[in-house]
Amino acid sequence: MSVPSVGWQEVVGADEEERHRRQAELFVAMQARKSDKYGTGRALHRKQVAALRATLTVPGDLPEYARQGLFRVPEKYDVWVRLSNGGFNRAADVVPDIRGFSLKVLGVSGPAALGGEAVSQDFALINHERFSSATSEDFSKVVTTAGQTTGRLLLSVAQQPGLIPRLKAVSTALKEPFSGFATQDFFSAAPITFGPYAARVRLRALAGYPNPGAVDWAADVYDRLATAPLDYDVQVQFFVDEEHTPIEDASVVWDAPYETVGRLTIGRQKPDEAFAAEVESAVFDPWSAMAEHRPLGEVMRARKVAYFASQQHRQAT
Repeated sequence: MSVPSVGWQEVVGADEEERHRRQAELFVAMQARKSDKYGTGRALHRKQVAALRATLTVPGDLPEYARQGLFRVPEKYDVWVRLSNGGFNRAADVVPDIRGFSLKVLGVSGPAALGGEAVSQDFALINHERFSSATSEDFSKVVTTAGQTTGRLLLSVAQQPGLIPRLKAVSTALKEPFSGFATQDFFSAAPITFGPYAARVRLRALAGYPNPGAVDWAADVYDRLATAPLDYDVQVQFFVDEEHTPIEDASVVWDAPYETVGRLTIGRQKPDEAFAAEVESAVFDPWSAMAEHRPLGEVMRARKVAYFASQQHRQAT
């Protein structure tokens, strides 16, 4: 592959700060309603499916342009993994949902994306290559509307008919078959910096065939781990140009090749209740990142505000 382009740029709207603040308030209000029902938890990805220990191995033969940040030198890092169902409820695994695969890479050092010293490099991945909405404004309307009671949902849709196609897009995404955390690929769906470059991230599953009868995703994972580790390629997709790899539109699937930069290995293990509780109380935030892997684009900038507000709410309840 040729050296990636450094011609990317962010376009920050003049009204973003206020919009993101309002959106965060809506998310926290929804989070509070769900916490009243289920107990203290996240606004989204409330149901933790499994907490796992893993390692990330960075090889020594990466091309020069890929040796950035976390991947600068050959290394092996300890990683916390949180598998989750993406919804605001604690629904059974059989219910269609977005699935989350979050990583907290430990033992990193260097400047942090939000200032100070980085203590981890987090990746918040989902089983879709793109978001259902181009902007956080659309996404927050869809999510907070869908989180309402049926009567309020119908009223909201009637008042905002533009929500209908976006709700349909989410519904279509949820109907796509999910093969399980061991066999499904997961994506950042929005870019981060990769040193001077920009990239999206993919976790490519290397396990064999899915379990066609699985309805309990934690059992599926732990049954596999009873006999063998689970391996995934950590891959990045570099920015090419705005037409093929737009920075600000999270609803577009990037048209660029993936390049492997590491290997995530989840070793053989059994459920650990104490560790699961520690992972559940931890923060998994794309902005908990090294400066060389700073999140990019409007959706990521909105997540900075929303994640912080959600974390503050969890700590206060």
